[in-house]
Amino acid sequence: FRVEEGKGKVVMDGVETEFEDGFAIVVPSGVNHNVINTGDEEMKLYTIYAPANHIDGVVHATKEDAMADEEDEAFSESVNA
Repeated sequence: FRVEEGKGKVVMDGVETEFEDGFAIVVPSGVNHNVINTGDEEMKLYTIYAPANHIDGVVHATKEDAMADEEDEAFSESVNA
């Protein structure tokens, strides 16, 4: 993840780390992770996956949207199998 604007925390395998704009976060393969906005403003970030972990062009506005997208979750599981 590359954080362009905002601040928050990332939780990786239960360990919380705070960050702010300008930070980059590397998530190793297989690590359970979540990025949480803790600021008052919108967070702006982008992700780079290798190999691709989501269907090209998919945008999820919330974590709930991402978790409910069964097609994208199936794609992710097929890539990581």
